[in-house]
Amino acid sequence: MEPFFDLRQVPAGSSVILQDRKDALAFPTGDIVLGFCRECGFMANVAFDAEAAEAAALHEDTQAYSATFSRYLHAMGEALVQRHDLHGKRILEVGCGQGEFLSLLCRLGPNEGIGFDPVIDESRGVVGEVAPIRAVRSLYDERVPPLDCDLVCCKMTLEHISAVAPFVRNLRRALGPRPDSTVFVQVPESLRILRTCAFEDVYYEHCSYFTPGTLARLFRAEGLDVDRVEVSGQGQYLAVEGHQDSVARSTHAAPEEESVASVAGLVADFPARYAARTSQWRELVESRLEEGPVALWGSGSKATSFMTSLRLGSRIEHIVDINPYRQGRYVACTGQRIMAPEELATVGPRSVVLMNANYKDEVTAHLTSLGIDTELLVL
Repeated sequence: MEPFFDLRQVPAGSSVILQDRKDALAFPTGDIVLGFCRECGFMANVAFDAEAAEAAALHEDTQAYSATFSRYLHAMGEALVQRHDLHGKRILEVGCGQGEFLSLLCRLGPNEGIGFDPVIDESRGVVGEVAPIRAVRSLYDERVPPLDCDLVCCKMTLEHISAVAPFVRNLRRALGPRPDSTVFVQVPESLRILRTCAFEDVYYEHCSYFTPGTLARLFRAEGLDVDRVEVSGQGQYLAVEGHQDSVARSTHAAPEEESVASVAGLVADFPARYAARTSQWRELVESRLEEGPVALWGSGSKATSFMTSLRLGSRIEHIVDINPYRQGRYVACTGQRIMAPEELATVGPRSVVLMNANYKDEVTAHLTSLGIDTELLVL
């Protein structure tokens, strides 16, 4: 792995929220040193410290309170059910969060489900909405026996794993002996991060970065034939589907797979382009701060990365989130109290910075409904 970019002293957990501001300000930090493999194109944080990351294990990052995201999730679930005839089947989701997607897949079937995640909060009752679902509040690893599943789903989790090959090997093992079962993996799409210098999507928990080519090659290396490669969510999400390889194992690249050389070209000038884009955003936000309060809409990983990358965490005082489980708590390292959208009207923000362009229409409508007339700056 050849290091090509570094960012020091960033929060070790960017989706973490704390009950106490003092604890938030004292939250541990870590270093990001992105490395690139010229053989396969894989990128990873070579300075990743698993012990530091453990501090971020209990995070809160559900997006289920967004109507925009819920529509996207429902469409993805319906497509999976139709594509793989998931009716009366067994589904495993590894990294199921609070179980929203697993519950959806089981309702659409109907299907039987089992979900693994150390952050499951059973008091929310999400998993309990569908009877044949079992939630396991733990990590999924080699100690779990094969579950003989029809679909193994791992959504927005693999990027948090440093030992990616053994992890995918375990996902394949959960299929049992049947060649007609499917592994579905979704991760952030990293070609977009490189091309657009999406600095808000570079943060500590994401220790592994995948492009269509690297994720497809990982599937094949672990005995999975690649059936489908798809980029969605306005280029933000990458999904690969595969099944256990047959005797005539496929080695052909999918049309969506890029060359390692093309990634190498993006890696080469990424630091310079990153510096230019963060400088542009820093100047923009500083100019708005001189005229009045600036608020961030969204308190998750993108917001934390936005503030730490621009080194403006101490100057941005107002952060809004529609997730009620985040409201009233504090952002790791920068220490802002997270407010509900209704509180923003008392601030009178000069500008609101939206952390994700996918939600522009939704947030614009929300601001209008609150009677807040402000400039919306969209990342």
